[in-house]
Amino acid sequence: MSRVRDNWRILLLVVILVASSVALFVPQGDGGAAAASNGTNETAATGGGPTNLDYGLELAGGTRLRAPLVGLTAEGVDVDPQEQRDAQRRIAAELDVSPIDVQVRANANGTDGGTVEVFTENVTRAEFAQALQRAGYQVEESDIRQGVTRETMQTAAEVIERKIQGSAGFAGGGASVVTSADGESFVLVEAPGVNRSQLIDLIGDRGRVEIVAVFPAQGDGGGNATNGTNATNGSAGGDYRRVSLLTQDDLAGVQPVTRDDQGRPVVPVSLEEDAARNFADAMQRFGFTGPGVARCSYDQNPNDPGYCLLTVVDGEVVYSASMGPSLARSIEDGDFVKDPAFQTSARNVSEAQELRLNLEAGALPARLDIDSGTTYFLQPSLAEEFKAFSLVTGLIAWVTVAGVVAYRYRKPSVAVPLILTAAAEVYILLGFAAAVGLALDLSHIAGFIAVIGTGVDDLVIIADEILQRGDVRTTKVFRSRFRRAFWVIGAAAATTIVAMSPLAVLSLGDLQGFAVITIVGVLIGVLITRPAYGDVLRNLVLGE
Repeated sequence: MSRVRDNWRILLLVVILVASSVALFVPQGDGGAAAASNGTNETAATGGGPTNLDYGLELAGGTRLRAPLVGLTAEGVDVDPQEQRDAQRRIAAELDVSPIDVQVRANANGTDGGTVEVFTENVTRAEFAQALQRAGYQVEESDIRQGVTRETMQTAAEVIERKIQGSAGFAGGGASVVTSADGESFVLVEAPGVNRSQLIDLIGDRGRVEIVAVFPAQGDGGGNATNGTNATNGSAGGDYRRVSLLTQDDLAGVQPVTRDDQGRPVVPVSLEEDAARNFADAMQRFGFTGPGVARCSYDQNPNDPGYCLLTVVDGEVVYSASMGPSLARSIEDGDFVKDPAFQTSARNVSEAQELRLNLEAGALPARLDIDSGTTYFLQPSLAEEFKAFSLVTGLIAWVTVAGVVAYRYRKPSVAVPLILTAAAEVYILLGFAAAVGLALDLSHIAGFIAVIGTGVDDLVIIADEILQRGDVRTTKVFRSRFRRAFWVIGAAAATTIVAMSPLAVLSLGDLQGFAVITIVGVLIGVLITRPAYGDVLRNLVLGE
């Protein structure tokens, strides 16, 4: 028991090595099932290799896209924080656009300094200024600029990130907001293993999903839409109304694609409590639970569809459905509000997967202006060469360091544990990368090589401090010398972390990846591998 207590650092190192092996080699999650369910083949980003490591653009190939968002921003608008929603509706009405295409942000203190954005390319600066003036705001055309706010850019990046992470075949990708030298902001998207057209298919549209009710005008019952707006992009013929009932914001949960009793691909969803009440009330007022049950003929005659619930993505109807008898009964009985779950669908599995992704990730606040952006594509075959060269470079670095250490000490009992401890440090770092899903690029490989150098350097300091100062005969002497060496490497580690921290937190491209790997490697060394090597060396020197 005392030996376990004295060597607990070595045991901790062994446990973490095992955990790293699990992270690296044990299959994680259900990515394969997800890929199979929509008929796609997961690409080189996770790549069919023996490990769970993800690879970034430079090691897997793929597409990097940088683009602004479509929109205009009016700055310095005096908007009352209590009237943001009303202001949004008034401005949208003046511009004749949907309220979802307008974003109003009041100044935190309610003073002059708020912003109003419109997310459509069909509005000019002059038209925007006039609409704001008619809505009661003192805005000149000179107060309006092209583009959107930083907050909107960040929201768009987060939505794109969720879409990429939720889409099979896009592993290792991501999105962020970057700023050019002249102060212009862009959304930067990286998608390893996919080409430009695949990426644009995923993020080129806003992904705005609506559930729209189409019903005879006399079935209105005198009521209004649940959100007071009519759906756009097309209308039914005759005396029909189209009312937008639900959007992504009304959803409490989205489940994976499955099939209903008729074998159709469906996406099970659940609603927020308020949205469920509004939906149930609208279905009763508009006649869907009475004469509208099972009476949708939109596919046969869009101009005389009857009572239909349409799934609309970016203005395009992707599915039409009737009100089912069981759902109608649950709404009439009040059971639906207690368990507000239902199924929406598309024409095929591929569209259903895309629908689920849009529902889960949310809609982009504005469309990416891809034509005004830049696109970079790296051939996967070239990236494979980079990957091979990176592996060879890392091995050369490790073999070179191992040779220098062996030559210096000429004692396998000292050199071999030192070299193996340094290798364990890199192995743990690889396990960390696999566990957190870090997409490795060339900058990360540079960080690994730096960790090899600094790790061996610190281990040499420990070995020299203990072995080059005369014989070590007692545990007390060993611990005294080890503490002196550890203070030196601890101070060096702190200096490295402080120096690298700005690079790790700032958006400085490849420098960020290098800094992150270096900092994590230094922490692993100081907290795990250096102390464990001390215990190994103590056992060798004192014969314990």
